[in-house]
Amino acid sequence: MFWVPPNRLRGGLRSSLLEGWEDLAARETAAGVREGDPIFLSPDFRVDPLLGLYGQSPKFRGYELETKRNYTTDIALFLTYQWGRGKSWVETIPRDLEDYEDWRRFAPENPSRVGGSKWDRELAALLGLFKWAVRSRWVTTNPVTMRQVVTARGEVVEAPEAKAKDARSSNVHWLTPRTWRLWVDVGLRGHGRDGVPEPGWVGRLEDRNVAFTRLLVSSGVRRQEGASLLTFEIPKLPLSGGRYCHGKLAAQVTRSKTARTFYASVGAVGDVETYMESSRALAISKAQAAGRYERLPQMRLVTEVGGGLKPKVRWCDRDGVTGERELNKLTWQERTLLFIEGPGGPEPLWLWLNEQGLPFLPHSWEGVFRAANERCKEVLTPPEHQRMDPHRVYAPYATVHSARHSFALFVLVVLNAVMDRRFGLTPDERRDFRLLYGDPWFMVQGLLGHANRETTVKHYLAPVRNLQLESMLASSEEPVDAMLPDLDGVFARVARDAEGIQDIDARMTLPAARAA
Repeated sequence: MFWVPPNRLRGGLRSSLLEGWEDLAARETAAGVREGDPIFLSPDFRVDPLLGLYGQSPKFRGYELETKRNYTTDIALFLTYQWGRGKSWVETIPRDLEDYEDWRRFAPENPSRVGGSKWDRELAALLGLFKWAVRSRWVTTNPVTMRQVVTARGEVVEAPEAKAKDARSSNVHWLTPRTWRLWVDVGLRGHGRDGVPEPGWVGRLEDRNVAFTRLLVSSGVRRQEGASLLTFEIPKLPLSGGRYCHGKLAAQVTRSKTARTFYASVGAVGDVETYMESSRALAISKAQAAGRYERLPQMRLVTEVGGGLKPKVRWCDRDGVTGERELNKLTWQERTLLFIEGPGGPEPLWLWLNEQGLPFLPHSWEGVFRAANERCKEVLTPPEHQRMDPHRVYAPYATVHSARHSFALFVLVVLNAVMDRRFGLTPDERRDFRLLYGDPWFMVQGLLGHANRETTVKHYLAPVRNLQLESMLASSEEPVDAMLPDLDGVFARVARDAEGIQDIDARMTLPAARAA
């Protein structure tokens, strides 16, 4: 299997094309190939034309880029499996899928078995392929055996019979605020156990990575939402009190395709502004000097961003053709094409840039977090416990999405603390307060952009719900008008009693003074 977005071949890779393929872009256009369409090659390097048609189908093109990448990989694994058995994918029967599931999930001979959640994703990828093949009459029957199930709402729907029973509905884990500080310092800033950068540390775009992480942790926006921000979408207006700023997420970059307000701490916004004035500005000036922007195959030079209820972005492309689109309807891919005319030439409006001054794409943040996790593990785990101690964890582990989980946990704790400490409410008064002004769960639901409260409770904060935070926080003997206390102690208690919450404790070999 081989998959490359076609516009990459039209741009920076054109010079490396083989002789006779200089007109590749024209051939792709004639064949209807678009950016993101997968190209499947068999082990004998032949292109499968039917799979090419599936990659160009409206259903597949409607998937998000990450889903396309995941499904392409999943399908390619099954194709390779069938190839090894001497069968084409159009010859697949239900028994083939049963054997494949057994190999992927249960066979002792397989050193890389997958869990239920991963299997369900692979099954979904294959189901999409074979449903399309049946509709297109390339196969007569769907080899993915289906059964009828009743949903929680009482609806009868079809689901794959091989769907795993041990799949987790979500992979939720949290880091407390002080644990995030440790992870950022060690993983992104190159600190050692003594709390200072280690000799020889070279932080590539350190300020960018720190700013992105702090923005996500303080706001709870999803990876694609935060990664797709344009420079003029950075929160600017501070709320009363000056601790948080609010901004607007465009509808098209959110999962629900609904615009919403988000809040970020003043400190996180300051980190973003510092990044813009330092390494981002340097990357742009180097790109301009090297002529990289002039060689881009596509560029939309923005001439105006209108205001009002439905602001529009107006631009002029390289051919002098003008266009406009509602800001809310710009996809993240279209956002990467937006530039403005700066003092030294064109500058990207895309906020996060790589070292070449080009847009740093949303999925690339996963690599930044993986590298930071490896560094935390290397620095904070004693040498004698490296790779040989499965029972203790010495270093925090974070994913891009755990920033969102951690934000939700933090907001819930703070909302309960504010309600109990600032207003000094009794249990009965807290009940009346919630009836009048709303439960903290609903407030967190709105901040996260969830369609319903059940998603917030079930997938993000279920462990916290069982801790009865109201009673725990209301037991303080501090006066009613006392300032909101340092919540590190509260989070430490939460982490001790709930599964999946990472906090700095005795397991992490860091001096107590530094950890606090």
